[in-house]
Amino acid sequence: MSAPKPKAWIDAIHAYVPGKSKAASGQTLIKLSANENPLGTSPRAMEAMAALDGPRHLYPDPDSRALRDAIGKANGIDPARIVCGTGSGELLGMAAQGYAGPGDEILYVRYGFSLYDIIARKCGATPVEVPDRDYGTDIDGLLAAVTPNTRVVFLANPNNPTGTLSSAAELARLHAALPADVLLVLDHAYVEYLSEEEQDGGLQLSMAADNVLVTRTFSKIYGLAGERVGWATGHPDIIATLNKIRGPFNLTSDAQAMAEASVQDADFVQETRAHNRKWRAWLTEEITALGNHGVRPVPSYANFLLVLFEGGKNAEGAQEALAEAGYAVRHLPGQGLPHALRITIGSEEDNRAVVAALRAYLNG
Repeated sequence: MSAPKPKAWIDAIHAYVPGKSKAASGQTLIKLSANENPLGTSPRAMEAMAALDGPRHLYPDPDSRALRDAIGKANGIDPARIVCGTGSGELLGMAAQGYAGPGDEILYVRYGFSLYDIIARKCGATPVEVPDRDYGTDIDGLLAAVTPNTRVVFLANPNNPTGTLSSAAELARLHAALPADVLLVLDHAYVEYLSEEEQDGGLQLSMAADNVLVTRTFSKIYGLAGERVGWATGHPDIIATLNKIRGPFNLTSDAQAMAEASVQDADFVQETRAHNRKWRAWLTEEITALGNHGVRPVPSYANFLLVLFEGGKNAEGAQEALAEAGYAVRHLPGQGLPHALRITIGSEEDNRAVVAALRAYLNG
């Protein structure tokens, strides 16, 4: 008797691997492997959680109306053009599921977010990885890879795991050259770390175009990774499509309340952005100073650095040295980056300890 067989495209998926939090010995490490907020969670969100006293036997608001109103007010968007999801991951998956399937192609840049390949395969589409340009997005490469079968293009900006940024002019050029029936999905998980001058214009593009979807998350700058909250905006027809296939009651009452409070906590966002900018610059300078060992950081616009090991010492050895010092960072051989570590910007103490451990490893 034969057993049930998964679809071939599902069987081809390599499951998502999250950032580690423990050493091989089982020792719990300080996590600098998942780009979480070193300052914790928005104080207003914590206050909202403490004040929650509603019944738990009732389902949450299925449409996240209060949260969508708060997001809309903060960003100048009609709440009807907003859909919320279980983290931005659910929303990215729905974009692929809604617009692509067997026989279709989904494009993304090499060294892009590892979830894109999984998302494409889950809906039976063919993932197409486009070569990078010095670890960043190659706009001309993406356009050259478009075929009549292309249905979705994923672009993380800033990019994860490299931290690179495509400018507003580059983004506008990409969109203008894409066929009208191709959905451009702008993954803005790290966009809140950008200054006003660095913004890519994606939100405005999603308001003006009918084939652009922008996704955001509360997991990074708001410090709500444990609550799994994301949102997306775009043309009303796109939002209607996503609402057809999103999970019912996909956000808990607690998550909705905490995210709503976070949207209104501008002070915490500003504090986090300032901390990140200061210590990202410091960490970049310190690692650049180790360049004589064949180590260099990729210029980053996010809350992490991708550090390349191109000399005698390798990334795997550096990861082990950092684990011995008590820190978990992200090694990415599965994404074609066996020579790199992604290191989250941590607290002052953690940043200094990471540099000290790296220096000791390279000098050893």
